[in-house]
Amino acid sequence: MSQGKKHNIEISKEGSKWKADIIRRASAKKNVVSKTQDSFKTKKEASAWAEEQLALFLAQQSEQNKRRAEKRT
Repeated sequence: MSQGKKHNIEISKEGSKWKADIIRRASAKKNVVSKTQDSFKTKKEASAWAEEQLALFLAQQSEQNKRRAEKRT
């Protein structure tokens, strides 16, 4: 599992398939699943998808934060 301050990745096995979740920490006690994908054949495939999606998700969040900051000024 990849750890970060606000986002992390969780890989789990459900039956014979693997599932990947991107989890956002909403508060000290609450976590929210931002993206999920299942039916991966291997843990490696699930991990690769999750890392790729996390990078895209963080890039989109960064751009959105920049746009919002520009509106405030």
